[in-house]
Amino acid sequence: MPTLVVTLSHQPPPERYALLADALTRITAQTLEKRAEVTAVAIDVLPPGRWFVGGREPARPTVLLEINVTRGTNSDHQKAAFVQAAYAELASQLGAAAGIELASYVVVNEVDAANWGYGGRTQQDRHKPS
Repeated sequence: MPTLVVTLSHQPPPERYALLADALTRITAQTLEKRAEVTAVAIDVLPPGRWFVGGREPARPTVLLEINVTRGTNSDHQKAAFVQAAYAELASQLGAAAGIELASYVVVNEVDAANWGYGGRTQQDRHKPS
């Protein structure tokens, strides 16, 4: 179901990846009511000199988190709760004492059910009456 892609401006310690994936999966299940067993999290780190905020390299860790969910399956309240909880988790895990850059983003992408799926079936096909 949901896919989360996390892009980071700074390399965290290796053990942080699993902790971050676990926390984001839990937040996705709690705030968006998505099934954890089919929630995928991919984490990527850009090399130095590849991320800029205001035309400058950020001094603090900077994050872009994008999640794809099926259009119409979550309320505006649920999406706002996800953005808030995910941002707080990212700041907690990656920001240390200085925090993360304010220009760190959490984006909820809503995809039409006919345009994506998992296990070889679209979300639209999955929800058709049998």
